Amino acid sequence: MINKAYFAAGCFWGVEYHFEKLKGVISAISGYMGGSIPNPTYEIVCSGFSGHLEAVEITYDETIVSFEELAKLFFEIHDFTQTNGQGPDIGSQYLSAIFYLDEKQKDISENLICELENKGFKVATSVYPYTTFYEAEEYHQNYYERHQKMPYCHSYKKIF
Repeated sequence: MINKAYFAAGCFWGVEYHFEKLKGVISAISGYMGGSIPNPTYEIVCSGFSGHLEAVEITYDETIVSFEELAKLFFEIHDFTQTNGQGPDIGSQYLSAIFYLDEKQKDISENLICELENKGFKVATSVYPYTTFYEAEEYHQNYYERHQKMPYCHSYKKIF
C-alpha cells in the first residue's frame, strides 16, 4: 500500500537526500507546510513571516518500509533537540516537526518522542496535524543529487 509522510527537519535538501536513499521510499519532494499564506515562495518562507516550515513529502510503500521506520530515520538525520533552527540554519522555517495524516502516525510520532525523552533527550520536535503541502520550486528538488554534493547540516546518527 502506498502512503505519505511529512517531515520538517531544517533545510529540506538534506532531509530529501537521506529519505531518497531508504528502501521503500518512492519519492521525496521538498516543499513548505504549516504556514498561513497560500502558495508560498522560498523568499516568503525565508522571511519567517508566513509561518511555513521547510518540509519533505515522502511517498512510500508500506509493504517495504513502515511509518515508524521513516520517523526513526527522521530523528536520526537531524538535531531534534535544537530549538531555533537546524545546524547553522537559524530561523522558524528550519524547525523540527512531523505533520501526521492520521492517529496512527500521530501515536507513533508521540511514542518515539517519549522514547527519546526517556533516553535523556530534550526533544524540540513538534507534532502537528497535516496541513496543505506546497511543493517547493524546481531548483530545490533533488538539490544534492544535481549538484553532486553532500548535506552540510544533516548526517546520520544511530539512536534507535
